[in-house]
Amino acid sequence: MRPGRAPAFWWRARPGALALALAPAAALYGAVAARRMGGAGTPVGLPVVCIGNFVAGGAGKTPVAIEIAQQLLAAGHEPAFVSRGYGGRGAPGPVRVDPARHAAAEVGDEPLLLARTAPCFVARDRVAAARAAAAAGATIVLMDDGLQNPALARNLAVAVVDGAVGVGNGLCLPAGPLRAPLDRQWPAVDLVVVVGAGHAGESVAAEAARRRKPVLRASVAPDTRALRRLAGRPLLAFSGIGRPGKFFDTLAEAGLRTVDRIAFPDHHAFSARDRERLLAAAAAAGATLVTTEKDRMRLPDGFATEVLPIRLAFDDPETLGETLGRLVSAPG
Repeated sequence: MRPGRAPAFWWRARPGALALALAPAAALYGAVAARRMGGAGTPVGLPVVCIGNFVAGGAGKTPVAIEIAQQLLAAGHEPAFVSRGYGGRGAPGPVRVDPARHAAAEVGDEPLLLARTAPCFVARDRVAAARAAAAAGATIVLMDDGLQNPALARNLAVAVVDGAVGVGNGLCLPAGPLRAPLDRQWPAVDLVVVVGAGHAGESVAAEAARRRKPVLRASVAPDTRALRRLAGRPLLAFSGIGRPGKFFDTLAEAGLRTVDRIAFPDHHAFSARDRERLLAAAAAAGATLVTTEKDRMRLPDGFATEVLPIRLAFDDPETLGETLGRLVSAPG
């Protein structure tokens, strides 16, 4: 499914009338996805950690991937990311992302963010990207997304869950947010990370515990320096991430004042007309534009907007380090 704005009915605890009407299409989609997950995966001679989601839409996967990379770097490893580069043109062969040279339209917005922490290789073929990372000196491969893709053998598969919405109504696309039936996804998961509080996330954590899958909890907080810079200013917030509402809620919870909020589809490519409208709306409201780091990757360097970065922290970083050390010790 191509990136877009996730329908609100996906995130209700129980399927509504529209979701039930789409259930036959969801059953077909789920059956195809489940069959696709059956492959054994190709080893590449390095440990591979997959960081993915049960669902389509934002769950906090990118900040979790960055934090895992930072933990590995601190432990003396040389991690490298591999990614399909969603939102980019999609290179047929592996491309090492250079934030100083590449644009989001070429390699995708998430790879540009990831490459700030560790080398990132983009390719349609994840196995080819992982081999390129190994050839460049990586000691561990971090696969950005791909929980439902069996192409690459992994040592550790991490499912990131948004605590506020969990797995939504529990149905597959297009009736719900699941990328494959949940019962088919659970065997592929080694570790669950719940980001933020919420009953929906706790329900997923309880199911993980029942299946004897370790659960770690994490939280995100806005960058304090950016908060000080934005405090007291009228803001026009805009975002094109999986759930723009998460960003808008973060602004409100931080005590920042927004005069308007504009949501775009996930990975939205901001056109010249979009940019002109945003600038005009901000000027008319006497407000400052503000967006996410990921959205900023899809805007020209000179575009006048503030950015509110977020930082992720694990409640128990020591357990994360132990889990990584134990589960990536054997080559993939």
